[in-house]
Amino acid sequence: MSPSTQAHLFFSVAASLVAALLVAGCTPFQPDPRDGMELSLPPAYTLYSEEPRATDRWWREFGSEELDALVEEGLSANLDIGAAWGRLRQARASAVQSGADAYPVLTGAADYAHTRSSGNARSETTSETHSVGLSAGYEVDFWGRVQAVSRAGELDSAASREDLNTVAMTVAAEIVTKWVRIQAQRQKKQILHSQITANRTYLELIELRFRNSLATALDVYQQRENVERVKAELPLVESEEQLLLHELALLLGRPVGTVMVADEPLPEPASLPGLGLPVDLLANRPDIRSSGLALQSADWTVAAARADRLPALTLGGDAAYSGAQLATLFNNWMFSLAASVVGPIFDGGSRAAEVEKARGVVDERLADYKATVLTALKEVEDALAQEKWQRRYIKARQAQVLAARVNLSEALSRYRQGLDDYLPVLTALFTVQELEVSAVGDAADLLLYRAALHRALGGSWVNDLVPSAPDGEEDAVQSGAAPNDQHQHNG
Repeated sequence: MSPSTQAHLFFSVAASLVAALLVAGCTPFQPDPRDGMELSLPPAYTLYSEEPRATDRWWREFGSEELDALVEEGLSANLDIGAAWGRLRQARASAVQSGADAYPVLTGAADYAHTRSSGNARSETTSETHSVGLSAGYEVDFWGRVQAVSRAGELDSAASREDLNTVAMTVAAEIVTKWVRIQAQRQKKQILHSQITANRTYLELIELRFRNSLATALDVYQQRENVERVKAELPLVESEEQLLLHELALLLGRPVGTVMVADEPLPEPASLPGLGLPVDLLANRPDIRSSGLALQSADWTVAAARADRLPALTLGGDAAYSGAQLATLFNNWMFSLAASVVGPIFDGGSRAAEVEKARGVVDERLADYKATVLTALKEVEDALAQEKWQRRYIKARQAQVLAARVNLSEALSRYRQGLDDYLPVLTALFTVQELEVSAVGDAADLLLYRAALHRALGGSWVNDLVPSAPDGEEDAVQSGAAPNDQHQHNG
């Protein structure tokens, strides 16, 4: 290479580097500050608890080892959670792709050409060409477009993890709900069998009185109808139990008929757990965190769309060796360095519309974020109100049961003395037996309201979940995927 050529190459490289440094010193586009993010959350909930804030696996307070095992199995085998892991893996790979433009692109190429030409039958020319080289390209992030696209991808990946956490919380609560309802149906079934036995005893006594002319045939028919009425309720209870077992099997990712649940009494709910403050929902609810991360991603997408309207500077370089034979391949070489600026002049308003579209997405996600926060607050208050009034309702129904039993005892006494016919006894018996069955449902509802409260409060235990497949999340992390950005949320 001649001295003049070397000097020209040196100045070209220097000029490109200076231009790159000047470009890098420019201020890139950032998300615009927005007003309207503040939400008027109340300072406290309507109910207060002095218990510490429970963020661990809350279903353990029910005291059932079988329930604990079912929930843990569901968290690892549920198909909705498995699909969420797949979506998370995709999101992390997309985040890597969105950040790839921040690095130079280097490609290699090798060529071989063999040509043969002939002017006439006696003249023939053969030539060969061998070449090997490298080509590099890099877009200088003049306006911050590459950074904005990369940041949006990272936030989408983090939002996908929060979506997975939301699914996990839902699955855990659903498994607890199915287990409680299964136990409730079984207790109802036991009560119905006891009632059938008691009604048959009443029937035998009435038939005995009928044979002794102390009761009418109508009394016998009425009590027989009462026996059949209670027996008719059994198929509905058993059907509901079977359907709940089917739903539980699906939650566990198993075929129908493969789940067995042992009989256990319904547990007494513990004291009201620590609620914290409404503002804690912003950190404890994964759906709120996901919504906030999606909003931040939309902000960065706007910045990328704005930067895309401006010219882009690209640096490129090529280096290659070539020769007519492999032995002389490295005797000849070529090196080139180039810079190009490409910018839109007229695109029919496409890029401007893309900016407007991205801003519309921000408006949509801002509204979604606020709705998610307010919905979370409503769900907590709903669960608190339901548990509060359910406890009062159960207490009132217990008093009603006592009064109904006294009424039944008095009606039986008057019937035995011949002061009344059998209808008051039948009415009182029907009321007592109906209250006995409904009491099981009332106790189950109280537990379901507690489960709904824990689900509404959220928690951090979902952050410890890992995919059941060993190559799921680990591969994504090893490939350079975006880290879980759980600490970031709006509001």
